[in-house]
Amino acid sequence: MTSSSPERRGGAATSVEADLGWALGVVFRRYAKEAAAALDSVPGGPRGYQVLTTVTGDGPKRQLDLAAQLSVDRTVMTYLLDDLEEAGVVQRQPDPADRRARLIVATDQGKEAVCELERRLSAAEHEVLGSLDEGERLIFRMLLQRVAVRADAADPVDDACALADADDITKT
Repeated sequence: MTSSSPERRGGAATSVEADLGWALGVVFRRYAKEAAAALDSVPGGPRGYQVLTTVTGDGPKRQLDLAAQLSVDRTVMTYLLDDLEEAGVVQRQPDPADRRARLIVATDQGKEAVCELERRLSAAEHEVLGSLDEGERLIFRMLLQRVAVRADAADPVDDACALADADDITKT
């Protein structure tokens, strides 16, 4: 515990610790680091995880539709799928409706990987929210979601990953 922690001062927070922007930034940075570590085994990291969970949860997707849904450049998607296919977690299959198109399908190994990655992300979230009990976590998530939905309605984000990756979040 540092000398600036609220616990050392009997619960009183300094002006910076009471600042919403500071708090959001600190929590986001910690979550981003924990999530990146949780996803370090999947090719493409968070992007690869998004592809894998999308084709596992929603079923096979055309490569171009998947790129559009996840706001990933077509060329980048091609390289990402090459890496995921090489890792054995997805396969490209001909689309029966259009033989020029390819469907992206999760393999059995990919489906197992999603389960493991979800477990790791849950552990990362638990680590970040570790100072809250289960009830507080539920309330925190509900309130945060409500604020996020309203904020997104006022200033929609087409690509949450690009926002998270931005060096200067105020430019988006």
